Amino acid sequence: MKYDPVHYPYPSRRTVIYAKNGMVATSQPLAAQAGLDILKKGGNAVDAAVATAATLTVVEPTSNGIGGDAFALIWTKGKLYGLNASGPAPRNLSVDALKKAGVEQIPKYGFIPVTVPGAPAAWSELSTRFGRLPFAEVLKPAIEYVENGYPITPVLGTNWARAFRIYSENLKGSEFQSWFDTFAPEGRAPEIGEIWRSPDHAKTLQLIAETNAESFYRGELAEKMDQFSRQYGGYLRLEDLVAYQPEWVNPIRVNYRGYDVWEIPPNGHGLVALMALNILKGFDFSERDTVDTYHKQIEAMKLAYVDGKKYIADPRKMSVRVEDLLSDAYAEERRRQIGKEALQPEPGQPPQGGTVYLCTADREGNMVSFIQSNYMGFGSGLVVPGTGIALHNRGHNFTLDPDHDNCLEPGKKPYHTIIPGFLTKDGKPVGPFGVMGGFMQPQGHVQVVMNTVDFHLNPQAALDAPRWQWIEGKTVELEHTTPAHIAEALARLGHDVKWAMGSGSFGRGQIIWRTDHGVLAGGTEPRTDGHIAAC
Repeated sequence: MKYDPVHYPYPSRRTVIYAKNGMVATSQPLAAQAGLDILKKGGNAVDAAVATAATLTVVEPTSNGIGGDAFALIWTKGKLYGLNASGPAPRNLSVDALKKAGVEQIPKYGFIPVTVPGAPAAWSELSTRFGRLPFAEVLKPAIEYVENGYPITPVLGTNWARAFRIYSENLKGSEFQSWFDTFAPEGRAPEIGEIWRSPDHAKTLQLIAETNAESFYRGELAEKMDQFSRQYGGYLRLEDLVAYQPEWVNPIRVNYRGYDVWEIPPNGHGLVALMALNILKGFDFSERDTVDTYHKQIEAMKLAYVDGKKYIADPRKMSVRVEDLLSDAYAEERRRQIGKEALQPEPGQPPQGGTVYLCTADREGNMVSFIQSNYMGFGSGLVVPGTGIALHNRGHNFTLDPDHDNCLEPGKKPYHTIIPGFLTKDGKPVGPFGVMGGFMQPQGHVQVVMNTVDFHLNPQAALDAPRWQWIEGKTVELEHTTPAHIAEALARLGHDVKWAMGSGSFGRGQIIWRTDHGVLAGGTEPRTDGHIAAC
């Protein structure tokens, strides 16, 4: 693949990184280095991904944790595999149970939105099926960092301080005390440059390492989660953890101008990115920074997203088929709705038939696209006492509307926002990519793919380029680096244009492409403490 030399200026300007033997790209330097160390010890890209993921729960706890979910796309031996390690609602959590308790809307914090965590199972499953080194060896870097401590980086420190303010205002019950004991032991968030360590995290990761994650789902750690939930009237039980298994799934794709763009199927919303690209492939784009390009991208995203929010759910409960939503006929129907002015999007009727991201690659051709999250920063605000396990709040995405595909049910998986991406061409891997950040994620995927395929930007430039984010209705947020004339022209077309303060809401991405020469080319996010470790 050849790239246009354009490089968008950013305060922390980076250049694309090239390497031959291996590469790890993620949002935290120590985590990237942990993955590289595993590669140097003889591990493969899967080992490096697991090491990096486990270390990220330690060095970036503001975005993910041991008690979160994960998804992965793995390219190995000429085939792409998908792993869905998101967890379902507890078996005794239902709409009726909540309504009897006087709950009319699923809250952000506390036990109600807690679903079964899937991240440790993802690490174990990936290591067992595709890894080369012993699981305990792969988790060593994470254990060492949390046991010995590490210095807080700038973006991490800023996000931690913000989370402390939010949680101090909202977490009032005694069930939340363990969060403050764990993440604010001095009565405040740790400061930038300060050393933070957590012996409880270290003990938990050691147990996960020694038991291949069995302790988390069927042993000591599972019993502690059950006891904590029972103590405070939560719904998560030991039997929910015992029954949990991650799922191997067939990735879904669309062909965009000769490239196959791959995502995990629902309950994740990678489908939204694919629907938008399917609409956009019917247009020609000669330049990136024009009002026509922005307008059509935004309009396609609106149409894809309203469909996604209506139809995406646990795949066993969806009222429409993925293949119908991705059909060329439906894409053409939606494309015809895009005119010269901003539209108020409505769901169509297809024919019936907080997060961290990392990517790795090795010299043997293995490549991994991996994402995990606690959701909304630290998650539910609950930390299982004595373990450092911050439980996520992914159940907040459920609705209590019985007529909606994504209505809460016992054992059902919620609409999920975290999505890994992968690009291939002519049956060969181009590489993994992802843009973390809640409902920004499919929007980031579309922009990164178009920056790469349509506008020929190298991986770093594709990430550096200004981003937009559709919010709702006709409202779109533009990043501060967007040219002013674009914003003014979009407003004239009827878009409700907002300038976003800072870049925190526009996602944080990573990319590794394999070039025609077999060389790895990586880009890392300038909007965070992003780093690429390579050899």
